[in-house]
Amino acid sequence: MLEMSSLGFGSLAMSCLTTHEDANASDSNVIHDLSPKRPHFKAPAQAVIMMMQNGGPGQMDLFDPKPELTKFSGKIHPEKVEMFQPGSEGNTLLGSPLKFRKYGRCGMEMAEILPHIGSVADEICLVRSMYNYHNNHTESLVALNTGKIFQGRPALGSWISYGLGSENQNLPAYIVLRDPEGYNTSGTLLWQNGWMPALYRGTEVSTRGTPVLNLNPSKPIPPDVQRDNLALLDKLNRKHRKRFAYDSSLEARIQNYELAARMQLAAAETLDLSRETKETRDLYGLDNPETASYGLRCLLARRLIESGVRFVQVMPPKGQPWDSHGDSKGQNEAICKKCDLPSGALIKDLKRRGLFDSTIVLWTGEFGRLPISQNGKGRDHNRNAFTAILAGGGFKAGHIHGGTDEIGYKSVDEPVSVADLHATLLHQLGLDHNKLSYRLHGSDETLTDARISNARVVGEII
Repeated sequence: MLEMSSLGFGSLAMSCLTTHEDANASDSNVIHDLSPKRPHFKAPAQAVIMMMQNGGPGQMDLFDPKPELTKFSGKIHPEKVEMFQPGSEGNTLLGSPLKFRKYGRCGMEMAEILPHIGSVADEICLVRSMYNYHNNHTESLVALNTGKIFQGRPALGSWISYGLGSENQNLPAYIVLRDPEGYNTSGTLLWQNGWMPALYRGTEVSTRGTPVLNLNPSKPIPPDVQRDNLALLDKLNRKHRKRFAYDSSLEARIQNYELAARMQLAAAETLDLSRETKETRDLYGLDNPETASYGLRCLLARRLIESGVRFVQVMPPKGQPWDSHGDSKGQNEAICKKCDLPSGALIKDLKRRGLFDSTIVLWTGEFGRLPISQNGKGRDHNRNAFTAILAGGGFKAGHIHGGTDEIGYKSVDEPVSVADLHATLLHQLGLDHNKLSYRLHGSDETLTDARISNARVVGEII
């Protein structure tokens, strides 16, 4: 069973009262809705699943083998690295404690503890030259999700919903699937609508409890009374809207109420997993306590995309599960046991259902790890290098892009910034990152801050 914690009459239909009601006041001549919109140009992808791996998966331990780092493990690195937390002052190199192997026909090297992601190596594009702008979790997560390290900007999913609308008017365009046990670092900061109307905010869905929290009245109301209530509300809204034409905050509030009403009919069916086959349940590991929770979120992501939702954000187990400060080997082994099988299953399932070519799957952390040891067995944060997986949506399959230096500290070969990644994602959806803009206080804002970022579409990976 599932609960949706942002949309519903009891919570005033989604999050329009938990965000700024005048969020779009400076864009007041625009009427916002989620009807499907034409992209700037024809493109292969129509939807995105963002698999956020909070904590910073270590590139040299999982995706980016470094023989030189292993060779000189225990030696002092001659150049001082950029530390974030205490424990790495010795500047001692730490070779990966995990073994690598080649996967697929392409021979892509990844850690042995990723056999299921490895099993789809021929379907993925491995970008080994990513870099971010900050070494703290919150700032890097906010940048990865909104384009800048500063809070208060619209998330990637908000921009895509704003630019393309939704193929399903009975569900939110942007849905977040989080661990019901708790939030990850920075919580809801990662799916805010910023200064856009609340219509574009990510809607949280939890995989525990009632199907849709607060969507139906807490006390049963006869159907005819409910219809009368909604009719009166609609009449009052439209009367008020005539008095305050082009008030987009009011328009967004009305849209949210109407969406909530439609969801009473559509959400339960979309989120009902009872008709999934045993083969599918086994594919995602739903009957294995170790993979069940994350596997359920991955399966729901497929179902939502299949139902026409534009952007689905899948969050990992609560906290910072990839944050391997204390023990690179043990901590990576523990989280891979939970996330590897469902991650591979999602790509296989999208492919067999004919959704792979039109869906972008992005699997990434906010940054990587240092090549030196922290307190002996762990690794500190590293904004200068990390690896991202891209699959479907027109990205090159079985392809490795870019590279880091010989010990994995910095992205040096065809580096890709977060802004470059965003520009490329939008491009694959038919959106020009320079043209997808939002008028705010007389200035045209963009996801990539096109005026100063010099972001580019990474054509080598598409």
